[in-house]
Amino acid sequence: MLKSGLHDKKAANSDNRSKAQRVKNRLKVLRAERDWSQAELGARLDVSRQAINAIETGKYDPSLPLAFRIARLFSMPIEEVFNDEFSGGSDG
Repeated sequence: MLKSGLHDKKAANSDNRSKAQRVKNRLKVLRAERDWSQAELGARLDVSRQAINAIETGKYDPSLPLAFRIARLFSMPIEEVFNDEFSGGSDG
């Protein structure tokens, strides 16, 4: 029962995070500036076109290693590509 309750709590926390915290990104703009398709960018990052689309539309937040690869590919600090935005509440 502990595992089930723990799983339920993790799922609820994940759902709350997705509603309260969004990671915005400039990926679509950066890709368009280079005239790359989603498939081309995906190939450069070794991920699918669908993964690029999901990141660009905010349906998926990339893993930290992928976020660093994206930032390196565009020769930018990670915080210039991704912006952690909170809706409601405060940090402290």
